[in-house]
Amino acid sequence: MTAPAPHVPVLLDEVIEALNPQPGDVIIDATFGAGGYTRAILERGATVHAFDRDPDAIEAGSKWPETSEEPPRLVLHQRRFSEMVESMAEVGIERVDGIAMDIGVSSMQLDQPERGFAFSSNGPLDMTMSQSGPNAADFVNEADEKDIADVLYQYGEERQSRRVARAIVAARPLTTTGELAQVVRKALGHRPGDKKDPATRTFQAIRIHVNGELDELEQGLSAAEQLLGEGGRLAVVSFHSLEDRMVKKFLRDAANANPRGSRYLPEAQSPTPARFGHLSKAIRPSRAEIDRNPRARSSTLRAAIRTNAPARKDVA
Repeated sequence: MTAPAPHVPVLLDEVIEALNPQPGDVIIDATFGAGGYTRAILERGATVHAFDRDPDAIEAGSKWPETSEEPPRLVLHQRRFSEMVESMAEVGIERVDGIAMDIGVSSMQLDQPERGFAFSSNGPLDMTMSQSGPNAADFVNEADEKDIADVLYQYGEERQSRRVARAIVAARPLTTTGELAQVVRKALGHRPGDKKDPATRTFQAIRIHVNGELDELEQGLSAAEQLLGEGGRLAVVSFHSLEDRMVKKFLRDAANANPRGSRYLPEAQSPTPARFGHLSKAIRPSRAEIDRNPRARSSTLRAAIRTNAPARKDVA
């Protein structure tokens, strides 16, 4: 029996309904984390190839009994999900039946102060998902003020990005999450009891930048298009508007479903066959789920089904 999950996966029932895993299917969990989606997929008899760049997630998954079955029903890949095509080719698989993607930082990472993703507990200013490479401290202590402001505005949608960037540069060196959060709160003004901590947007922006998350998402969606066979199902859960807009645009483009400029203009001919169909509307958590798991509050699921049209030639 698989070990119990330490965290509650978001929109689990809706993701599994969208994937509809069947015995013998090969499904990719592109963001393994604590394995909530993987566990539910395995229970339905499918084989899972799980991706995560975080070595802690892969180490925890290696203890699951499904990795030792013959053949294994859980295959772990310590890779970025943008590398799915290459990684699956290395194990002899060109097409899969479904792909689940849960974008952003995992609850497991948020709950470990030493990873530096959250400011609820003081920890080192790290934020790297792979636990390697340039981290958040490197960025806030070495980047130009303009570059910091651009990152905060673009990835955190922080309207006062220049003010925050000036405060960060003036307070260098910064080494902990608590120090950074305090600098941002002082720059923006923060009253105890405010509904949202003003440091939230800055932490989101720096995390996205350090991990290249939006580039990763773009490449991961393209990889999913290449890997899914006809009838293959894609389910993507995102947690903020930047991600959701990217997913929505990708699927609408791939389905030739962008709205026409005017109802009076002639119907434009689609330049290529639709590569995805059956696009879902944005699916959001119920009030009951939010009450059980407040981290589900900002989540959005979008799903689609792959057609038999060839993948775009310019995909990553």
